[in-house]
Amino acid sequence: MFLKAGLLSLLLLLASRVLGVLRETALAAAFGSSGMADVAIVMLTLPDWLAGVLVSGALAYVLLPQWAKESAAQQNATQNHVARRLLWGSLVLAGLMCVAQGPVAALLVPGASAALQGAARHAVVWSALALPAAMLAGLWATRLQHERDFVGLYSANLVVNGVLIAALLLLGFRGAEPGAGQTLGVFLLMAVVLRLLWQGWRMRHLRQNALPVAPPGVAPPPPLPGWRIWMWAALGAGLPLTLPFVARTFASGAGEGALATFNYAWKLVELPLILAIQLVASLAFPAIARAHAASASGTGHTRADAMATAVRNALVLAWTLACAAAAALLVGAPVIASLLFGWGRMEVSALEQIAAWGRVGAWGLLPQALLAVALTVLASVGRMRFAVLAYVLALALLLAVGAAGWTAGESLMWGLNAGFVVAALVAGGALGAPALRHWLPVRALLAPSLALAVVAWLAHWWGGASAAAVLVRDLGLKQVFSLVGIAFSAIFVVAAGWFSGPGLRQALRS
Repeated sequence: MFLKAGLLSLLLLLASRVLGVLRETALAAAFGSSGMADVAIVMLTLPDWLAGVLVSGALAYVLLPQWAKESAAQQNATQNHVARRLLWGSLVLAGLMCVAQGPVAALLVPGASAALQGAARHAVVWSALALPAAMLAGLWATRLQHERDFVGLYSANLVVNGVLIAALLLLGFRGAEPGAGQTLGVFLLMAVVLRLLWQGWRMRHLRQNALPVAPPGVAPPPPLPGWRIWMWAALGAGLPLTLPFVARTFASGAGEGALATFNYAWKLVELPLILAIQLVASLAFPAIARAHAASASGTGHTRADAMATAVRNALVLAWTLACAAAAALLVGAPVIASLLFGWGRMEVSALEQIAAWGRVGAWGLLPQALLAVALTVLASVGRMRFAVLAYVLALALLLAVGAAGWTAGESLMWGLNAGFVVAALVAGGALGAPALRHWLPVRALLAPSLALAVVAWLAHWWGGASAAAVLVRDLGLKQVFSLVGIAFSAIFVVAAGWFSGPGLRQALRS
């Protein structure tokens, strides 16, 4: 999909992800790792998280194949039908959230003090008010994806993040006043409404120029798929979003600011995960799907080898980038945390925790690299139930970790890592032993793995001399040397893969 989107669309996608990290930077500058930061994070993330878990991914899995069989007028009818159901369902859910705002706030922010419980309840209400717009935005994003309007699709997130960053910068300058939560809620509603206006303008433009007006006697659209397909689609898309959300909620039990600190630490891991590993898997999706279609429709070893080559290339590139990102975090997590979050009201002790938890989370990039490619193959061959099973087991493991009382940030990061390992093993096992023996490029994966092991040993041995986390205003020469070490560590890992054999070079050329 991304290959067809063009360079501008790909840049917009990357910009939206980077702007999302800058939003966390602005949040850290405004609230630091305080209890109010916990409340703000829940308010800003809950509407889109609920929309993503409940409908957004499922809409793409279900409606894109449905619209491929329909005429333009039938697509409009289907979209309107689904929109009405989404709006009614989201209004009911929003009403329930408002009625049960106290229990919902206690569930999502269990570490909030008595003084902040009112702000947490208000955050739930603001999130509920933004929920219908978030649900509808998920549907409209799916339609933009169907129409291949990738500019409209990816730039919508720029609108939301731009408005929220402006709000957080305003609050940072004015100080964390008592009405900060209400101000942020107003900006949240403004952001989701502006996103809808942008998406609506893009779709109106498409209808006027590409979609014909439906004649009065147009045939009704085919019936929508049954509830089982919707359920599997929702689980497949929602479970990956649930894991870090659940871990973050468990972390809140440690007290005020723990949720925010864990959230910032996860961002250190999420940035390379999205911008490198998942992007590689997405870029490899067309090649893997085409190779599978060719091998399924023909005979001979040539087409089977094409499938193996596509999977190997994706594995080598995703694994090498995961090892390089992990090496960078192991060497320079403190200075990265300082540059991203060491602004405004953030304390040095919180930055040190963010860096420590980020180093633990770095090891989870490795199984996630394998998992991302395995899920791409499972989606290509139509075996997404195994992907759901993989994430269900990972979530069950994380819930067991939290239920056992291991709710410190480091323990939760290790719990996430273990869950990703389990999910990768299940997803890989679903492909079958013969396929793994044919597809898994063990030698090509070994060189960056050994290079990462060397970097990890040196980082542990030289830990006392590495730069500590500091506020941005206190950055000095030691932090500059740490940045150089980050660059050299990542380059060393990539170079190990580059010179060890043709695997990485072939993957980059494919």
